[in-house]
Amino acid sequence: YKTKKRNTIITLKTCGESHRFFFIIYNHMKIFKYILVVLVCNILNGQSLNSLTLKKNQFDYKRLSRLSNKLDEFSKKGILPGSVVLISKNDEIIYHEAFGFSDIDNQIPMKTNSIFRIASQTKFITATAIMMLQERGDLVITENVSKYIPEFKETFVAKKSDNGYSIEPAEREITIIDLLTHTSGIGYGFGIASEVWEDAGIQGFYLINRNESIVETVKKIAKLPHEAHPGDEYVYGYSSDILGAIVEVVSGNSFDVFLKENLFDPLEMTDTSFYLPDSKKDRLTTVYIYSEDNGLKRAPNKGTFDSQGAHYIDGPKKSFSGGAGLLSTSSDYNKFLLMILNEGKYGDLQILSRKSIEIMTKDNLNEGVFPYAGMGHGLGVQVVNNRAKLSVLGSNGELIGGGAYRTEYWVDPQEDLIGIILVQIREPQYLLRFHDTIKTLIYQALK
Repeated sequence: YKTKKRNTIITLKTCGESHRFFFIIYNHMKIFKYILVVLVCNILNGQSLNSLTLKKNQFDYKRLSRLSNKLDEFSKKGILPGSVVLISKNDEIIYHEAFGFSDIDNQIPMKTNSIFRIASQTKFITATAIMMLQERGDLVITENVSKYIPEFKETFVAKKSDNGYSIEPAEREITIIDLLTHTSGIGYGFGIASEVWEDAGIQGFYLINRNESIVETVKKIAKLPHEAHPGDEYVYGYSSDILGAIVEVVSGNSFDVFLKENLFDPLEMTDTSFYLPDSKKDRLTTVYIYSEDNGLKRAPNKGTFDSQGAHYIDGPKKSFSGGAGLLSTSSDYNKFLLMILNEGKYGDLQILSRKSIEIMTKDNLNEGVFPYAGMGHGLGVQVVNNRAKLSVLGSNGELIGGGAYRTEYWVDPQEDLIGIILVQIREPQYLLRFHDTIKTLIYQALK
């Protein structure tokens, strides 16, 4: 625009679905003498794609449009309420699009900066915090957990018996590396002794409603019957929450403060936190529950896992769950994964040494311990050992993780590629296999 004081040219890039694409110039605004607009937009099957950027990063422009078409279809057919997908290659975001609605009932569109409950995606961040403490000489991951939380000195295991189950002492102590690889034997309280866990009021990943510190919660977990002896089996559960408690004990800070000072601030992850500030409430995505009979239904406002998670906003804000507590955005989590992919570096900062990244991203389990073919487990993250045994396109050496609200991420060092899929759905995971479709549509576009 041109004023009496200066001349300015504004270049706007505005893209969206072509049938909903409008650009309106208001000619009655008094401050403008005239407006010069340069509109630069590639509209391809409803979404914006930069063909030059894609070509430079070995992606086929037309083939990647299949991904946009399918994500749009998922939302229109009610399979997904809305989604955000980010693809980064060679340290550059080459695809970052939002589809559908953050809130269907109120017709609030999904945006690329929408905030999601990333649940178990927190685990990889927690493992990174532990490795940072090891690099400072504050702990060693082969140490017993009881060195930092004495309640874990003697733990117990529930074993099947003729009368249901019996409780016996654990064969050895739990180590920090047991927690990092989910071989501590501690689940989410739904094993054969589930009624004991239910009576204790500790079941499932949702801990943000608790009016106590994570350290106090895991002390109670130590005394409950666990599902397996340490080191014997892969048991997915509270291991990462115990790691978060160790960070609090060792560092002398609450886990949220430690992460903010040592990871989130250096990585410029400005939208990642355990609880949501009032100023960001409007960006929190709505949770939906999916069933075969009813399709997508809005989750109730009150409750724990199958709810909107009101405690993220209005809870006691005392429990910082290292297993499933964080909120984040696609852009923020991409920064964390870029640091991992770049061997611990972010810009000029060395957040974690390349040798720590090396051990974290290799399979740390004995053969046959991880229950899924072609997969293993590093420290805080799953690792693909044999992609040929899996049905989805990708590479050997990929790092994979996800969350209870059906978010997913992966890091592919072979292709120098990061993928992030964010949605907010609670459902039996066998019902919706959209992750496989989305990932295949990304990899089929590689040249």
